Amino acid sequence: RLPPQPPVTPSPSPHTFIQLRRSHPPCPCHLSSYTSARPFDLSAAAVAGVEMSAVSVTIGVMRPLLGKLAELAGGEYNKLKGVKKQASFLEKELSAMNFALEKMELMDELDPVARDWRDHVREMSYDMDNCIDDFVRQFGGGHAKVGFIKKTARRLKMLGERHRISDRMEELKALALEANERRLRYKIDECNPNSSSVTIDPRMSTIYVEEAGLVGIEGPSEELLNLLTDTEEKLKVVSILGFGGLGKTTLAKQVYDEIRGKFECTAFVSVSQRPNMTGLLYRIQLKLGMNRSSRVYEVQDIIEDLRQYLTHKRYLIVVDDLWDQSAWNTISRAFPENANGCRVIVTTRVEGVAYGACYGHPECIYGMKPLGEKDSKKLFLHRVYGCEEDHPSQLEDISTEILKKCGGLPLAIITIASLLASHPEELRDEWKSIRNSLGTQFAANPTLEGMKNILNLSYIHLPLHLRACFLHLGIYPEDREIERDDLVRQWSAEGLVNKLHGQDSEVVAKSYFNDLINRSLIQPGRTEDGELVSCRVHDMMLDLILSKCEEHNFLRVECNSEDIARDHGRKYKVRRISMNFSNDGATDGIISGSNHSSLSQVRSLALFGESKYMPPLLHFKHLRVFFFKSFCDKAIDLTVVSQLFQLRYLKVSFEGNIKLPTKIQGLVHLETLELHCNELETPSDIALSKSWGAKPIDLTAISQLFQLRHLKISFRGFSLERKIELPTQLQGLVHLRTLELDCSGELEIPSDIVHLLRLSHLTVPFGTQLPKGIKNMTSLHTLGRFDLDESSLEDIEGLGELTNLRRLGLSVSFPDHLRTTAWVALAHSIGMLHDLRHLCVSGDSSHTSDLLGSLSEHSPHIKVLELGGLRMPRVPKWICGLQCLCRLELNVDTCTDELHALGELPSLVHLRLHMWSIPKDSTVIFSAGSFPVLELCECKSEYDVTAYLAFGAGAMPKLSWLELQFDKSNWGGSAPVGLEHLLSLNSVFVIIRGPEEAKEEAESAFRNCTQLHPNRPWFHICSIPR
Repeated sequence: RLPPQPPVTPSPSPHTFIQLRRSHPPCPCHLSSYTSARPFDLSAAAVAGVEMSAVSVTIGVMRPLLGKLAELAGGEYNKLKGVKKQASFLEKELSAMNFALEKMELMDELDPVARDWRDHVREMSYDMDNCIDDFVRQFGGGHAKVGFIKKTARRLKMLGERHRISDRMEELKALALEANERRLRYKIDECNPNSSSVTIDPRMSTIYVEEAGLVGIEGPSEELLNLLTDTEEKLKVVSILGFGGLGKTTLAKQVYDEIRGKFECTAFVSVSQRPNMTGLLYRIQLKLGMNRSSRVYEVQDIIEDLRQYLTHKRYLIVVDDLWDQSAWNTISRAFPENANGCRVIVTTRVEGVAYGACYGHPECIYGMKPLGEKDSKKLFLHRVYGCEEDHPSQLEDISTEILKKCGGLPLAIITIASLLASHPEELRDEWKSIRNSLGTQFAANPTLEGMKNILNLSYIHLPLHLRACFLHLGIYPEDREIERDDLVRQWSAEGLVNKLHGQDSEVVAKSYFNDLINRSLIQPGRTEDGELVSCRVHDMMLDLILSKCEEHNFLRVECNSEDIARDHGRKYKVRRISMNFSNDGATDGIISGSNHSSLSQVRSLALFGESKYMPPLLHFKHLRVFFFKSFCDKAIDLTVVSQLFQLRYLKVSFEGNIKLPTKIQGLVHLETLELHCNELETPSDIALSKSWGAKPIDLTAISQLFQLRHLKISFRGFSLERKIELPTQLQGLVHLRTLELDCSGELEIPSDIVHLLRLSHLTVPFGTQLPKGIKNMTSLHTLGRFDLDESSLEDIEGLGELTNLRRLGLSVSFPDHLRTTAWVALAHSIGMLHDLRHLCVSGDSSHTSDLLGSLSEHSPHIKVLELGGLRMPRVPKWICGLQCLCRLELNVDTCTDELHALGELPSLVHLRLHMWSIPKDSTVIFSAGSFPVLELCECKSEYDVTAYLAFGAGAMPKLSWLELQFDKSNWGGSAPVGLEHLLSLNSVFVIIRGPEEAKEEAESAFRNCTQLHPNRPWFHICSIPR
């Protein structure tokens, strides 16, 4: 279930976002672009009710533009003669047009004349907005300072710019007059909506029920398992065939999770309609745990590496969403034939592809069928009401008719049910309207177009303020896991979020995200600490998104040079671009020969794929969002980003080196700076000095990024540690919420960091001491990797004041050197953190200390406890009372009865235990009911853990992975007693200390045991030197 969110106050008028066509001449914006994080005070705009209005799908930036014009017409800018007059005129003209536009925003369909006028005005609003930003950038910057007007007036006189500004305003005025005349001539104001708007309170959305996705899967799952778990030793390919939205991926994932433990290596990859074959094969390598070679780029090279790696292994691979035979012909070459019982599952909508993947064996094709009436009703009622029993009888007949029209397709049912869940039950007419909107032929003959019509209903009924954020998802390629925080920050940077009444844009954006989840327009992904942090978009939903983007000129997707050339030949300017290139997918010649003015209008640019191609960023002068994610390990040059003055969001995730500009002070609007790479460089960097090592990484310029909210930098490729230089003062970064430096190197934290009242997440390189006065940082939710050795007793005690902490990570390099008073202070501080969910304390395990073993108080909410870096005499008793604990890592001298106490923990899923000694001639027998939900167990010791552990019937009913490590000289010669009682066991991994030949005897004993196990679990053994 999604966590409760603060109510979102709807804006006075609906907000939507569509980009449209335009027939007017381009606005003469040949100045370098600009916006400040808040380029205007906007106090006048606040009075007008448009202060924080979001960008709209259908009417562009009209509302924010009115706010900017109001500021130009008043405030300090009114001293610039001519500007006030022209701005005031434009504000009045556009306000009149805005009335008609807001009316159109509520209409599902428009006649061609009205739609063309709306598109024309929307595109005009973008150009006007860019011109005003250029003006502010050229004549004063984003923050009016003392003497600004005097300086600006002087510059205008000295540079003779007044006439040029006046001419520009005249051209804008002419465009506005022309649009307004068309409005009057064609009586745009008189057009009426052909369907009423649907206002849906976000708080009415029901909570997503994850189990609903598995309704009706038992029978298909059993049939598919029968096909996959036969005694055939040769490679076998099974195809799942069915219409889009039937649940092929859900079924494949369910079966994959159930049997993956029986295979030595596994992978689940999605193909999509236009696969990037290099990237797809790379992803298979990553999922299989292969180490990528920096030399490999050609498809054939990767295939050969995969074949060599898999030749002697038993593998299970799912190839999801396969569209054509040629893609399969390439992918299948990576799967070698062997006699190890390997299996491949393919999901597809195309019968010929399913038949070809199975090499002409129709018995290996499983045809998906729609849900039956009973399961369809169960899924529908669970989604609308949360249960089957409690639903109003007055809607029974309508519900039955709606279900018939959904044709048993889970995606159609869950989409329509989510839409109905947001309508109050008493609105019977609304339910009837939705029923009548569904086609009558779909149930009898499901078609792609019919499915799109069903999904389109959810878009039509989507509140206007959510549409822009929904369409923005089209910037991501198919079958990607999308991070919630990335979406939230991109939406905020692009101005897609309403921020009336002083609400924080990211808080509102998170509620938008949850609302889209609740409406089943996006699918839940990963959770952390009980909070949903990622999502996925179903491929059919993505098709709908991209069709809407095309209709409203909202976003373009380019996968090759032809796409780029086609987009540059379009009538209307592209505002957002998503590029997904292979190595040969783009060339500099295409861009260099294109119209640079069209690139200057782009507001969001996302680059995906494996290509080393980097478009000429300098031409994207109005860019607000830049997102680059690639597997390519070549260096990329980002030095020109310092001139992208509008930039608010910059994230680069890259396996090569990143070259940064020497100065970034000009990025006055930057809110997010996130860099993940092999190494950071600046133009003056010397890669390695023979005598003094690596040059420090200079981050001192961030002190001038006054709008910065999130700074995350990680690099791991340098052979020597590099010192990181932060500015001496951070007090100007009043909006900073995240500071994460994931790297190795010396770091000195500025002393005034303790005064950043909004800082929530702080992670630093190991070895960094706690900042003095840390007790003042009460806004922190995450604190990571600080070293206690050099920290003062006062600051260790101050940790107890951080009562909002949920994640705490500390290191103790020399536990035996840490004073007893410091250990006592640490234990006391941890006991004060009553909302703590994740605690990690790392250190040197050569010294035993029991000072954390006697916590008098502790958070009842701890889910993850990682103490493997600290050696304790025994399992602390307080740990045995952590009812929410899911993951536990301990390092103890010995362990006896405490293991039985740990076995009673109701939530423990992962257990890693290192025991330095084992009581002689003792055995711990786990009985029925112990460790009820444990799935992974790792037990490590120099002594014989195989004789120490025994499993009774009913013990560890969900354990799938068992890992044991011991020394050959102490091994008694047998596997643990009772392994056959671990009924969910799928994998056994044994690590034996000793020479290579020492593992032969152990391998024989364990292999005999696993072969007698009813599940025939996968088994692997390796030896490591003493």
